[in-house]
Amino acid sequence: MNATPDLDGRTALVTGSARRVGRELLLRIADCGADVAVHYNDSAEAAAATAAEARDRGVEATTVQGDITNPEAVDALFDAAEADLGTVDVLVNNVGNFDARHWEEIEWTAWRSVVESTFYGTVLCSRRALGGMREQGWGRIVNVGFADSDRMHAHPVNFPYFVAKTGVLMFTRMLASDTQDDGITVNAVSPFAVENTVSDVSSFPRGRAASFDDLAAPLLFFLSEEAGYVSGQNVAVDGGRLAER
Repeated sequence: MNATPDLDGRTALVTGSARRVGRELLLRIADCGADVAVHYNDSAEAAAATAAEARDRGVEATTVQGDITNPEAVDALFDAAEADLGTVDVLVNNVGNFDARHWEEIEWTAWRSVVESTFYGTVLCSRRALGGMREQGWGRIVNVGFADSDRMHAHPVNFPYFVAKTGVLMFTRMLASDTQDDGITVNAVSPFAVENTVSDVSSFPRGRAASFDDLAAPLLFFLSEEAGYVSGQNVAVDGGRLAER
């Protein structure tokens, strides 16, 4: 597994990359030589700071704004990224809202926000990216999932998030099948919790959540040339938690 694939000359767009997990993944992709589009919805100042950090790594960087649940906004943000950096070769679908309440306590607008940002946003951004990827015969899509998605996680707290992430995994496998002859791979990396979690990690495997580096390692492998025949796969980054079940 090549931890630092050569992405020189490639353009990557990571949704929700102004802050937190998306920011960390985008900067690691920049470390591999890709020019990067920092996507944000409301966090313009943070997006500008992340883009500046990417430029410090010697690559081109731009910021693009848009609500990824809106098809017109998705078209516009991709148009902006491509105008500045060229065809998007790498797409990381990272955005996903979270609502840690019992399912009966979550207002319908919040239900929709979680499902639309997590699942519909992944579908809309992937669909928009496919045109350029298919035209050039090369592309990498990596979706950020949830470690229990393979097992139809059905806890009543935060339930719409689990529904949406299960949909993301199903979409990953469907799209891998649909693009198998196009030079495109579609995979998922799925943490249980990442180091910025507010959860008590004392009961987690190894007594900690996944680090950003833990999550980035399989993602960067999926972006590499060596992984050109690997598609439709999901790597659970959970320290072995699923093995206990």
